[in-house]
Amino acid sequence: MPSPRVIVTRPAREAAHWVEQLQACGLPAVALPLIAIGPCTAPGAQEALDRARAQPDRYRALMFVSGNAAAYFYQPERLLALNSQAQAATKTRAWAPGPGTARALELAGVPHACIDGPALDAPQFDSEALWQQVGPQVRPGDRVLIVRGRSATPEGVHENTQGTGRDWLARQIEAAGGQVEFVVVYERGAPRFSADEVALAQQAAQDGSVWLLSSSEAVAHLAEALPTQHWGAAHALATHPRIAEAARRAGFGLVRECRPALEDVVASIESAA
Repeated sequence: MPSPRVIVTRPAREAAHWVEQLQACGLPAVALPLIAIGPCTAPGAQEALDRARAQPDRYRALMFVSGNAAAYFYQPERLLALNSQAQAATKTRAWAPGPGTARALELAGVPHACIDGPALDAPQFDSEALWQQVGPQVRPGDRVLIVRGRSATPEGVHENTQGTGRDWLARQIEAAGGQVEFVVVYERGAPRFSADEVALAQQAAQDGSVWLLSSSEAVAHLAEALPTQHWGAAHALATHPRIAEAARRAGFGLVRECRPALEDVVASIESAA
């Protein structure tokens, strides 16, 4: 029985990488980004970002919430700090909640030896798993900078869902005596579907395609983009329990969960084919 088509819903940069990897594993895959990413345009955001880039040694660690956080923080055309040799010499660590973020940091020039993340066999790649690895680093008085995005939605209706893990991590750092600062480097927004993308989504809602969902906000954007679409025949593969719950609330008829690692995604899809 042929493998189902995989609809990769991550932001465009990550989606392209995932499509390439899935196709290399023999799975048909297509990108349909459900989150649009752009630089943060809030007043003062760029000034705060440049200050953080210019003084990385103020921090015990820089925690990057996603690959996009790493990519926007280390923009080559504006980067004020740290070539690869200097980064290796600093005591500042780079924290990544999963392998995708770690990969983005390495692509940005951060040496592998400077990056901390969850164990490769962790049940989930999230803030909780990250803290198990990096908690012992934090000493009273240490500063940790959390590099994050924010919703561009005026009402901020998705912000709580997306920020839960980061707020939890901040509380753990503070409980250990550390100080937490935040810098916003990118904005998340709803995509603008073309006619072809609308047709793809409508078809994939009923033809057995597997929707690879990695964000509760993405699920909300999908429901908003196709408000009359029935999802009872749609199949979802969610990379976190919170995302799985969002897919069920949206009406997906079949929802499964797996870790957001390539081998787990491939195994889950192949086992269900």
